[in-house]
Amino acid sequence: MDIIEWLENRKIFVKDEELIKQAFVHSSYANEHNLQSNERLEFMGDAVLQLWSSNAIYKLNLSEGKMSRLRAQLVCEKALAIYCRAFHLNDFLLLGTGEEKSGGRNKDAIIADLFEALLGALYLDQGMDAVDNILNDCITPRLQHPEDVGVMHDYKTMLQEYVQTDNRRTMHYELVAEKGPANAPEFVMNVVVDGLVLGTGRGNTKKQAEQNAARDAFTKMAR
Repeated sequence: MDIIEWLENRKIFVKDEELIKQAFVHSSYANEHNLQSNERLEFMGDAVLQLWSSNAIYKLNLSEGKMSRLRAQLVCEKALAIYCRAFHLNDFLLLGTGEEKSGGRNKDAIIADLFEALLGALYLDQGMDAVDNILNDCITPRLQHPEDVGVMHDYKTMLQEYVQTDNRRTMHYELVAEKGPANAPEFVMNVVVDGLVLGTGRGNTKKQAEQNAARDAFTKMAR
């Protein structure tokens, strides 16, 4: 089964098959075969996804802060990769030889981009109805309980994407303290946005402490 058949099974009958197939052409494959990659479609898909998710979340009558937090969680790289794997869309991905060997078919960044590219291609070919067909399956059920969106709690990624909505803002993590013995250390990290400490977290590794700091920041912003 190819992607066209997959879409037909979902009652999506495309007009421009080549456009849809282009969504699955990674730059590594495009370079090896002198083809156009899916990068331009990814650009379009990102905009479509932002509009679709914003419209869906707006209907929940949440505060602006909670809407931003929920959208960041639903459309972050990790979440898009989860949707892509659930649909097995990465099975149709075209990768260059080196990227295939290095496990590119399962890299979150690559398959998240693929998901956005497909949304962009579907929008250009079919309009929003086809986008609804896909996103109603993977995002709409999660909107029924917005207080507990069970996607993937990668708070660092979500916070980074939220902050990057304004490219004038800066964010970094700083080590506050390191305690305990070498075999059981505890790290304390702050996440600092525009010079202000927004969250503090503890963990047995610096990465874990950073995740907890980002989570703390998100919790405060959602209040």
